Amino acid sequence: MLWYVIQTYTGKEEKLAEMIRRIVPAEYVRDCFVPYFEQLHCWHQQNQIRVLRLFPGYVFLSSDDIGGLFQHLKKVPAMSKIMTAGAFEFTPMYDGEAEFLLQMMDPDRIVRLTYVATDGRDHVSYLSGPLEMCRGYIQDYQFRKRYAQVRLRIAGQEKTARVGIILNDDVRRETAYGKVEVPARAPGRYGAYSLRNPQTDLEPGDRVAVIGGAFEGNVAVISRVKGSGVQIAVHMFGRDILVEVPAASVRKLA
Repeated sequence: MLWYVIQTYTGKEEKLAEMIRRIVPAEYVRDCFVPYFEQLHCWHQQNQIRVLRLFPGYVFLSSDDIGGLFQHLKKVPAMSKIMTAGAFEFTPMYDGEAEFLLQMMDPDRIVRLTYVATDGRDHVSYLSGPLEMCRGYIQDYQFRKRYAQVRLRIAGQEKTARVGIILNDDVRRETAYGKVEVPARAPGRYGAYSLRNPQTDLEPGDRVAVIGGAFEGNVAVISRVKGSGVQIAVHMFGRDILVEVPAASVRKLA
């Protein structure tokens, strides 16, 4: 299976992808999507997550028979008009480019938020999320606007993209002013906590109360125990965020 990138007019990406999915037989198109990313905004002390295009003007497509796909599209008047107008250009992707991009995204083709911890002087000390795999490609951080700018290779060319981030201040605001409601399909394990009968024998799978640091006031689930620290899954912003915290900052719940 080969991957291709289609360049079209900015703002017309989703319309083009939907048209391809609708009119092209499944044997010619394995996948066709427009990638997005999340960016956090604060409005009246409330965290809001916006979903924006990761690469404006680009649609990604996979096919085992690109020649057959191209010929099929030319037979459709609406697509033929787009192609004739020069708003439709196939470019093959290089080995590993599509796989890297797919690993960054979730099944909904969205690059989710990355938790970023700093030392208070804009020096990043910890990453948890899609940016972890982009460490070598990060150009800079726009902390005020809550995104990192990265350089990724698409079809052999370097492209600039944004990846949304959340900081400790966002976590504190989310805790103070109310979390995003837990989806109905999420496990019911993120309720209020009590510090009765605290325990120190921490193991993966334990439910814990976070009693210190940026995530204080949350209930989490331990995913890994690592020396004097633990990796926990905290449900915030509508999803589980994996972060490492000192073992002393959590208390095991009964």
